[in-house]
Amino acid sequence: MGKKVITLGEIMLRLSTPNNERFIQADEFDVCYGGGEANVAVSLSNFGYETEYVTAVPNQQIGESAVAALRKYGVGTKYIERCGDRLGIYFLETGSAMRASNVIYDRAGSSIATVSADKFDFDRIFADADWFHFTGITPAISDSAAKLAKEACIAAKKAGVTISCDLNFRKKLWTSEKAKQVMTDLMQYVDVCIGNEEDADKVLGFKANNTDVTKGELNLAGYEDVFNQMVDTFGFKYVVSSLRQSVSASNNGWSACIMDGQTREFYHSKTYSITPIVDRVGGGDSFAAGVICGLLDERDMKTALEFGVAASALKHTIPGDFNYVTRAEVENLMGGDGSGRVQR
Repeated sequence: MGKKVITLGEIMLRLSTPNNERFIQADEFDVCYGGGEANVAVSLSNFGYETEYVTAVPNQQIGESAVAALRKYGVGTKYIERCGDRLGIYFLETGSAMRASNVIYDRAGSSIATVSADKFDFDRIFADADWFHFTGITPAISDSAAKLAKEACIAAKKAGVTISCDLNFRKKLWTSEKAKQVMTDLMQYVDVCIGNEEDADKVLGFKANNTDVTKGELNLAGYEDVFNQMVDTFGFKYVVSSLRQSVSASNNGWSACIMDGQTREFYHSKTYSITPIVDRVGGGDSFAAGVICGLLDERDMKTALEFGVAASALKHTIPGDFNYVTRAEVENLMGGDGSGRVQR
């Protein structure tokens, strides 16, 4: 396809309880690797795009295991720095029915949180790139990681690269006030802004009126109003939001909406009922990757959005952070086949 995507962020070791167990019950953990921008890179690699993941990992076996997890799925790793003392860890207790999932972070002082921006030659990294993606998680890790993200954005913009950001507010990493301060500054570089209703509110201060996702109700006019405000303020080319209607931890309605920043055309996708959910972690990343794929394919925004929603709906059926679905599987679901019948 000839197009190249760069993502930057933290890859972590994920330790999750098996069989929906609570932490206190677990005698063992399931192990995999993941992280917002790494998940996006794996999806885009699966969809056929050349990808490079920029991060830092410790120069030891756990760090190399994380790098190997990326290489397995075709993600480029030549810009990964070996430095620092540790790989970040997160613990996941997977919820069910009315019991919510729970994440505990153990990532303070990780390699990406402490690495200096001058370790990376961003002019070289973006020299032949077409797209750069980062999330609001990376600047939340540490002040130096926020500086790293900004340096990457400056270099990407200088190279004429399209920049997308998934706002991804994480209240366990920073406050809404700090998020607004840091992320508002970064928005000047962003072409495609991705997030949900909480992200827009907590990170940028925009709120969809009369919308309560806990009641399973959506007010699309509220989202359209928020998108218009965001475009007025930051001049985004596209604003995109996933729409999760949480009936329970095991049953979600899943759709999305998009606005063209120039024409102000607003579009809401079809809605998927996802039940039972196998693993929702990485669902937003798979959505972002699907939309990016659709736009890189030069599809119209409606088709790009439908591709992203279908890709992420499928991700909810797969354990782990990464989305392993193929283009053909996504397009099959887009075409209306959600039967789950055995393919033979």
